Amino acid sequence: MMYDPFQPFDWHLAHGRRLTLGPAGLLMAIINVTPDSFSDGGADRDSAGAVERALRAVEAGAGILDIGGESTRPGAAPVSPAEEQDRILPVISALSARTDAAISVDTYRAETARLAVAAGAHIINDVHGLQREPDLANVAAKTGAGLCVMHTGRDRTKMDDVIADQFHFLHRSLEIAAAAGVSKAQIVLDPGFGFAKDTDENLALMTGFAALHRFGAPLLAGTSRKRFIGAVTGREAAERDVATAATTALLRIEGAAVFRVHDVAINRDALLMADAMLAARNKRQD
Repeated sequence: MMYDPFQPFDWHLAHGRRLTLGPAGLLMAIINVTPDSFSDGGADRDSAGAVERALRAVEAGAGILDIGGESTRPGAAPVSPAEEQDRILPVISALSARTDAAISVDTYRAETARLAVAAGAHIINDVHGLQREPDLANVAAKTGAGLCVMHTGRDRTKMDDVIADQFHFLHRSLEIAAAAGVSKAQIVLDPGFGFAKDTDENLALMTGFAALHRFGAPLLAGTSRKRFIGAVTGREAAERDVATAATTALLRIEGAAVFRVHDVAINRDALLMADAMLAARNKRQD
């Protein structure tokens, strides 16, 4: 049976949590606890500020809070595991006591992921697709955490065809997950907009997005304020939320399930319109 991205998918998370994906788009709020984020300049580098921003994001409509302690922008200074953990663990611990929103940890390090889940995180979000620290898959298997597995073109030779490269890279990631015993019910795939992809490649990925449903897994879209949006609109990073919301609506129509964003409110409205259109289309077809 062909995978239908709009049908309910029961996403299994740590601590016995579940999230239903498919029938409506779900927002994942970006909460950076870093001094050098590419778009927000480390506005919430301290724990208290990050917690308050996260709670405001929940009020605005976020269902997931993605907590990161190391910038993923090109050329960012590396952060030690201890520093990363010092930044994010207090935030995760505080949020687990103050909100029912699902909490995600944005890390590729297995030990950071393990500590984050112990502190209350439900999801592990790995921008290296399990291929930098494969032991992270074992952490997901042992804890039952939800796992966002992202495609990246960094530090590797890419195939010329954008969609073919998705399958080449993510098939390997899924093999790592399966070998560790991670359930398919735990996995969401992220095509990695902006990660070693130029403007033409990102646009090709948007236009070919529906092909990724052949993986048979829910898809996460992380276009928020990315450089290719600036190339199209001519706007600086902090001014790209309107265009980000446009990509959110477009990719929701193409079947994306989760949207990782900076500005929750504007993307919430975009998703409401896209989901209303999908409902009207289904009603007409019935």
